[in-house]
Amino acid sequence: MRPVIRQRRMWAALLAALLMMLGLQATTSAAGEPEAADTEAAQQVLTWTAGNDIDRYLSAPATAVAGPATIVFENSAATGNTTGMPHTLTFVTSDPEFNNDVQLNILANPGDAQGGRHTAEVTLTPGRYFYHCTIPGHSQMQGVLTVTEGGGEDTTAPEATAEVTGTRNAEGAYVGSASVGIEATDEGSGVDRIEYALGADGAWQPYTAPVVVDRVGTHTVRYRALDRAGNVSAERSVEFTVVAPPSDDTAPPETSATVDGEQNDDGAYIDMATVTVTASDTGSGVNTIEYALGADGAWQAYTGPVMVHRPGTHTVRYRATDKAGNVSAGKSVEFTVVAAPPQDTTPPVTGVTVEGTRNSDGAYVGDATVTVSATDEGGSGVAGIEYSLDGGPYLAYTGPVVVDRAGRHTVAYRATDRAGNTSEPLTVSFTVVADGGVPAPNCPEYDERLTVFVGTVDSGVPNRVTNNRCRIGELIEDEKEWTSQALFLKHVRTVLDALEKEGVVDRREYRAIDRAARQSGIGRPGQTEGYRKILDGTEESFARWEQVGGGSFALNPDGSITSGTSRPGLGMLWFPERKYGDFSLRLQWRDDAPGTGNANSGVFVRFPQVHDHPEESRPEWVAIKYGHEVQVFDSPTGDMYKTGSVYGFDRVGLAGAGVTQKGTWNDYEIRVVDQHYSVYRNGVLINEFDNTGGQDFSPPRSDDPGTDGRRFASGYIGLQVHGTTDVVSYRDVRIREL
Repeated sequence: MRPVIRQRRMWAALLAALLMMLGLQATTSAAGEPEAADTEAAQQVLTWTAGNDIDRYLSAPATAVAGPATIVFENSAATGNTTGMPHTLTFVTSDPEFNNDVQLNILANPGDAQGGRHTAEVTLTPGRYFYHCTIPGHSQMQGVLTVTEGGGEDTTAPEATAEVTGTRNAEGAYVGSASVGIEATDEGSGVDRIEYALGADGAWQPYTAPVVVDRVGTHTVRYRALDRAGNVSAERSVEFTVVAPPSDDTAPPETSATVDGEQNDDGAYIDMATVTVTASDTGSGVNTIEYALGADGAWQAYTGPVMVHRPGTHTVRYRATDKAGNVSAGKSVEFTVVAAPPQDTTPPVTGVTVEGTRNSDGAYVGDATVTVSATDEGGSGVAGIEYSLDGGPYLAYTGPVVVDRAGRHTVAYRATDRAGNTSEPLTVSFTVVADGGVPAPNCPEYDERLTVFVGTVDSGVPNRVTNNRCRIGELIEDEKEWTSQALFLKHVRTVLDALEKEGVVDRREYRAIDRAARQSGIGRPGQTEGYRKILDGTEESFARWEQVGGGSFALNPDGSITSGTSRPGLGMLWFPERKYGDFSLRLQWRDDAPGTGNANSGVFVRFPQVHDHPEESRPEWVAIKYGHEVQVFDSPTGDMYKTGSVYGFDRVGLAGAGVTQKGTWNDYEIRVVDQHYSVYRNGVLINEFDNTGGQDFSPPRSDDPGTDGRRFASGYIGLQVHGTTDVVSYRDVRIREL
């Protein structure tokens, strides 16, 4: 039997509709507050406030009624924001569990033209809206707005009734079973749901169909109803008795019990044992199951598995009664519970050895064999070992690693125990030379990509190792300064002639690489300066950069830099030596976030001198407010701006950016010509953006300089550090003016 639901529009709703037909709908005053033609038809105002907290809105409405509404979002000094921190109020439109018909994305901060107070006009429909803050790190600022049908305020609770049906004996008891049906009506907002509970202490459950009670004994069923306005009816109850049908059953039920849980080597249960009792009866049927703790414990009703936590030896007794009143003989189970050993918080200890034939310079001739070991003193034991060769992704270590490519190599290694503790990565470096003791050639460039790229053009030819132990892409020298394209193409063809003669490439591959060289544009007018390395892995290069704001970057032994390693906070590492106008910025980045998290960072471009804006209490916000951030963020959840997005202006999804495995280096190129931005990831164009000043926020941000938004023709370069868990590494940062 379904709940009876009846709804009626209130006179206030009819009056509001009539006023709208007559052109008397609510308007917005100069102060941003709604003015109504009539107080009963006034448009509702829903207000959110924010302050210094980044994990919650200070206030937010929980309910509203369907129809027009004025949304007010205030993040100002008046609401407690003393740091200038921006927040957004964003309604999600991509979750099928919530309403998706309101497009709202407001950015507010105390320094904007509205002083942090913004309004928007929307139309709400019945249902639920999910809202949150889109700024990274503010993901806990969220909530749900429940919208009910309009029609005036409903303060009257529903009416609920219940009826017990079934076959009754002469004493009025129900034979075998009783069925309880519940109905509810509401003249206001309408019935939302009906709930019921068994017994005086039973938990409330949703009512969806008549409740059948077949256990012998006297029972109480409580019930209530709730309407869409949140009114709850007075609790009522029905009481009745169920008796067993006449039976000649004289056999008691059959019972059994099992004990489950994590056990140690002695068979004792660690921290907890769970006792599950079952009973069956082929006669009148099982009516109740009971259990008791210890030899003298009182019998208790068994309603679910019994969990025993206290250390020691325990006995659980159990029995069952059928509907004819037959009681089974008492049985018992005995077991021991022990406290869990202290939690293992100590990571494994790792070691490494490198073996092979060495020459007089200490280099390994032909190959080197790297053996990694790990021990765990925390007690849980080693779960696995991983290694990374020359900055590549971490791979499972299953046995000694043989490195036979001539050149300088670095192997990083780490281990994880069964408690989830991971050791800090350690490294070992060594040099491999070709057989005969001849040192490996110094390859002109470093390029470990799978196929041969010339500039940003992928030839599709495998980037295989040549006879001199350099890869094909490392011989192309597409990052060198070339004064003309003819000179560059001549160099490429000289390299290809030699490789074809050696059998490294065939004629088809020769033509593919030559075609990629011509398409790359390297050496053409406007591309003659070549790339200048502004972060090359040396301490001297790193010292030319400046950290502002929170966080930090640290220089690693392999020449890369990693964020968030020494202090928390949001900040930026920037290159203050000069501005750049039209340019191609190339670098490599790697997601090194711990656990299942993802790196959150970005590359700032075309922002002014950070120390020339004393009005900014935090200098890193100069880049955020006046420049553009090209996002680095591969998480499938969280912030809507993924890798390749121009933050706040142009979104790119994960499908467009192409996600690589964590711990894998990515090539990134940001090319800016006039106000056209192109973003390449691993040689693939993933975003193009024309900067016209329009933002991807509603309403647009108002704290940009000038009248047409961010239209700077030149500016500085910076790398964002987002926090201690949003760990990212960068290396090989180089730039070429176009």
